[in-house]
Amino acid sequence: MQLPDYDFELPHELIAQKPLADRAASRMLVVDRGREVFLDAGFAGLSKRLLPSDLLVVNNTRVFPARLLGTSDTGARVEVFLVEEIEPLVWVVLAKPGRRLKPGKRVDLDGRLYAEVLEKREDGRLVVRFAGGARFETVIDEIGRTPLPPYIHRDHARPDSDRERYQTVFASRRGAIAAPTAGLHFSDRTFDEMAERGVETAEITLHVGYGTFEPVRAANLGDHRVAPERFEIGEEAAAKLEKARREKRRIVAVGTTTTRTLEYMMERQGHFTRANGTAGLTIVPGHDFKAVGALLTNFHLPQSSLLILVATFGGHKLIMEAYRHAVAAGYRFYSYGDCMLIE
Repeated sequence: MQLPDYDFELPHELIAQKPLADRAASRMLVVDRGREVFLDAGFAGLSKRLLPSDLLVVNNTRVFPARLLGTSDTGARVEVFLVEEIEPLVWVVLAKPGRRLKPGKRVDLDGRLYAEVLEKREDGRLVVRFAGGARFETVIDEIGRTPLPPYIHRDHARPDSDRERYQTVFASRRGAIAAPTAGLHFSDRTFDEMAERGVETAEITLHVGYGTFEPVRAANLGDHRVAPERFEIGEEAAAKLEKARREKRRIVAVGTTTTRTLEYMMERQGHFTRANGTAGLTIVPGHDFKAVGALLTNFHLPQSSLLILVATFGGHKLIMEAYRHAVAAGYRFYSYGDCMLIE
């Protein structure tokens, strides 16, 4: 497969700009891989489509307010986006505009924190050191903005209305710069319904980083690499996962981040144990899925690594047909959009 094989036409008006008032009110396109068909449904009916023997796995990473607004030495307005912590108070960041931010320059952030540029990398990213009189995370939580994707437009002058909604109800482990968006559909009611049906759940952590959303630049998909991201599978989750694997029960992954974490563990050691580190698996055509038996996911950007993963799992022809149907049927796309269940 070549990158253009993952392209599709998407009208701008189908890109969801706001979340629904009811998390569970999203539409859900159900894709049946065995019969190679798909049907329109609603996320509210998810529990009825799961088997009592299923193990549903979610990513409990928590988004932190990684967008910072400040001024440069010359008084120019600068946006600093936190990408990766190298060591305490030293971060790799994206800055806009960043052309004039050279080593030694400083950005003042609300008068309580400043960032000094240490290095400017060839890819345009900056390495900065933060300093100020207060605890770093406390200040970030107070002055930072929700790191929404660029296709969601907001008035910067208005309060950060997305801080709570761009977060799953089960988010608990701080560290992501983007939400695992397939999890945004879940409400407490959803979990109550699954418990009543007997569906078991488990939580793992993968802190979503910038690499998840970097464009695929390699002409040969086998040459593309998604940057490694920090993950953790705790003892309880590992026990549930390994038990399900041994009993040949279906593991249902909520989101591509959960999928990559589980598949990385199986690629690395062939079974589940308590673990933490960096998951560096890039899923492209030819990958043999050893952990995930079903996938709940949102609708992704054309020619993105996320769409490539989903099409590898569901089958390229079937998934691209399903995407074209979703466009024709007016499904809402991307982070605040509708979802797809691939069985």
